Amino acid sequence: CFKQGAERFGWSKRNAKPAQVREGRWLVGLGVAAAFRNNLLMKSKARVRLDGEGRVVVETDMTDIGTGSYTVIAQTAAETMGVPLERVRVRLGDSDYPVSCGSGGQWGGNNSCAGVYAACMKLRGLVTDKGGFGEDAVFADGEVRGGGKTAPLESFSGLVAEDGIEYGDLDKRYQQSTFGAHFVEAAVDVYTGEVRVRRMLAVCAAGRIINPTSARSQVIGAMTMGVGAALMEELHVDKRRGFFVNHDLASYEVPVHADIPHQDVVFLDEVDPISSPMKAKGVGELGICGVGAAVANAIYNATGVRVRDYPITLDKLLPGLPAVA
Repeated sequence: CFKQGAERFGWSKRNAKPAQVREGRWLVGLGVAAAFRNNLLMKSKARVRLDGEGRVVVETDMTDIGTGSYTVIAQTAAETMGVPLERVRVRLGDSDYPVSCGSGGQWGGNNSCAGVYAACMKLRGLVTDKGGFGEDAVFADGEVRGGGKTAPLESFSGLVAEDGIEYGDLDKRYQQSTFGAHFVEAAVDVYTGEVRVRRMLAVCAAGRIINPTSARSQVIGAMTMGVGAALMEELHVDKRRGFFVNHDLASYEVPVHADIPHQDVVFLDEVDPISSPMKAKGVGELGICGVGAAVANAIYNATGVRVRDYPITLDKLLPGLPAVA
């Protein structure tokens, strides 16, 4: 992660001595930090059936809170059953459906898809047995081929399979982790102490990336939250009344588009055969781990001022900024 990130970000151009790069009133620096997040293994179930219109219908009580669960679950079912994506229907969030792993802790995508995969494989077995296709049956292009026979998958409408994934002691036998590196370029106004993040790069090692588009969105969202935690977000409490003074977005600051001009995300080309049948891992929360440290390191490289508590606000920077000529 560090090697690829350094090459892509231009780390070799960094001046190791702080407060040496200046562009007008701005002091400019580069920072980096490691990222680490556990890959949690959670059991998850699903039900898959073939309806009368030749569609694969997936049912699980998994949720989609904006993380793309519908998409990756549909991809998993389509690939496993050998049908186009448009012939898959995904139904989520109903307590009548098999119990899934749920969303959170960056475990949702990998584990819910593994549960869907298990149910699809069970359904494949039912189709193979009913059609007499043999153990080497191939599911592709909406058809099943094997044993010298070919049949459309829709001819097996009505078949239903329910199964799930359970990992036993896998997480005790193998450390389950995701890794990454965050690079940040920041500029600090030498007169006012204002901090501007100019560009960011995240390099993530998280196994097979099931959907690169939605995974990238997850990571850039997490990177943005990391900038907010590093530079802006701070609750103020009236201790006499036990009241949060800045309890709304008018007074609790979070990043907006103007605060995050450029973000880049790279996923290492790797799979993890131990993590799950998907060979994937969680990635969403890896995008925030280490961002605050990378921002702080970039500010230190720019100014020579080391701030060790967040958020890094003007009052913490101004006393240590270089004298203005």
